[in-house]
Amino acid sequence: MNLQAELNNAGGFKNLELLAKQVVEGFISGMHKSPFHGFSAEFAEHKIYNQGESTRHIDWKLYAKTDKLYTKRYDDETNLRCHLIVDNSSSMHYPEMKDFSISKLNKIGFSALASASLMQILKKQRDAVGLSIYSDAYDYYSPEKGSERHHQMLLAQLSKMVVSKTLNKQTETYTYLHQIAENIKRRSLIFLFTDMFQTSIDAMKLFEALRHLKHNKHEVVLFHVIDKEKELNFNFDNTPKRFIDVETNEFINLYPDTVKEGYESAVDDYFKGIKSKCLQYQIKYVEADINKSFDTILTTYMVERQKFK
Repeated sequence: MNLQAELNNAGGFKNLELLAKQVVEGFISGMHKSPFHGFSAEFAEHKIYNQGESTRHIDWKLYAKTDKLYTKRYDDETNLRCHLIVDNSSSMHYPEMKDFSISKLNKIGFSALASASLMQILKKQRDAVGLSIYSDAYDYYSPEKGSERHHQMLLAQLSKMVVSKTLNKQTETYTYLHQIAENIKRRSLIFLFTDMFQTSIDAMKLFEALRHLKHNKHEVVLFHVIDKEKELNFNFDNTPKRFIDVETNEFINLYPDTVKEGYESAVDDYFKGIKSKCLQYQIKYVEADINKSFDTILTTYMVERQKFK
């Protein structure tokens, strides 16, 4: 399936919800090859049995089919609260896409579709989801809810975010993560989509903000959204190029090969530092390469949801 074929040449996503459904359906159909075999059979109606729970609601017929224990779920049961946080600074709109006509998503498009796909699963499981979007301001906040109207409202915000003009919007992730942390009152599973590029602050303040998110016993997953080919491996042909910082407008003219080795080393060290800090603060770090499928995102959700008690 070519996801880009579904992109509207004039206005971002034609139908973000339809795309998200296709992503989720494709993922579920492939689950028979994964450790979650059997989980998709009654995806919206069951949850995995945890040792110590009452055996009264175990679905023995499903156990006979899958050799795994699941308990039946009920319409009024909400097991999880999830909050999605998306960085909408200028660097997240790389690579620049005019009318979304190129053959791959940029970072903000990837983050929007990944978020919509997670929302689709949460909707199937009757769980509550909230959304925060930030750039050089706290652009949008909605608390965790589970209604269809709420779901459609969040999809509209994600679609709007993808096509919004974000010229020279610098990121102050640490500032808005503190504000977001104050807004999320009840224990939740939190997914943050960001490229972790900061223009004016040291990493310690950023991780202090991430640690604040864990204050109320939230579980935090950092999806590090990158164009790995360009931003990590620096794969450009060796012709003269002008590299412009989209958040500050600073630029440099050079031949890529003259800086490639030093650049790769510096970025690799920076990324390793992020991973190390995440490990220190018990934040799950997941590399989210925009050139790859969404399976890593959705598998991470499955694993974290089963761990969430």
